Amino acid sequence: MSRNNRIGFTLVELLVVIAIIAVLMGLLLPAVQFAREAARNSSCLNNMRQIALATANFESAQKAFPPARFFQKQFPAPGLDCGGNEPSWFVRMLPYLEQDNLYKKWDLSRPYPEQDPTAMSTALPVYLCPTRHSVDSANAPPVDATIVVRLPCGCNGTMQITMVGGATGDYVGNHGDPTPGANGGPNDYYYGGNGNGLIISSQARCAFRDGFLRPTTWVDRVQVSSVRDGLSNTFLIGELQVRPQDLNTMPYNGPLFNGEDLSAFARVGGPGVPLTRTRDQAPGTILGFGSWHPGTCNFAFGDGSVRGIDTLIDTQTLGYLCNRADGQVVADSNL
Repeated sequence: MSRNNRIGFTLVELLVVIAIIAVLMGLLLPAVQFAREAARNSSCLNNMRQIALATANFESAQKAFPPARFFQKQFPAPGLDCGGNEPSWFVRMLPYLEQDNLYKKWDLSRPYPEQDPTAMSTALPVYLCPTRHSVDSANAPPVDATIVVRLPCGCNGTMQITMVGGATGDYVGNHGDPTPGANGGPNDYYYGGNGNGLIISSQARCAFRDGFLRPTTWVDRVQVSSVRDGLSNTFLIGELQVRPQDLNTMPYNGPLFNGEDLSAFARVGGPGVPLTRTRDQAPGTILGFGSWHPGTCNFAFGDGSVRGIDTLIDTQTLGYLCNRADGQVVADSNL
């Protein structure tokens, strides 16, 4: 008699085992991805909380929220006719984010292109959402291009721009809602003092320095007393809208320290400027807020609280949250 002792697996058994492993991996992978995204979202909210706290400390020291940038009126008054391309408000936040050494490399009265190149290209983790950026990938190259702009006639035109590159970010200040206009008129939201959010463009008082007319301090101060809707009902900062193909590309995701490129560090929201619902959604004529977190866009409010806002929020409610003094208080049940 002979004994036939089988050693190993048959081909069929091996294929069955491989199929079972593949099914288990298919079931586990979404859970792993969900856990990773949840961790990235938590980190994103924590970054926004740190920026909100820094802004609150700035406001406590200066008795006003920081200006988004220096920018003149369309028809500036004497003594208020300077400024436009100095560093943005994110530079002013550096001392309050334990970045004193980096802050000392900046001169707030000088144009962005004249700043220390090392300072301009230094990306900071606190300004980045890990779902979109890493420190190594957050830099925009210089630009020399022709872009489409909206002219006073209400029609489109072109403009030649030459801009210095620098570090990018994923968060922007709340400049308000779009009701002041964006048609080339003197009341357009992007002119100094016209925004109705918490972080707005401001006119600058001017003085001669080194042979040039330079800004000294900002004029249009948003104080806590002017936030009539309440700090807990008004956005402070939010995530900026940008598609994957537009990362680190002006004007969608330009250098956040460059005060000339408003959309890199401040946005508006409301009727005509909704939250983007997916990361691949094409931008509108006015750039607003948007996120890569599924179904939600993160915001910090004026009181320092942070939360995700449903991307399906109607634009009227969104506008109420962006406008600091429209008399419209949004209940939590509507968010």
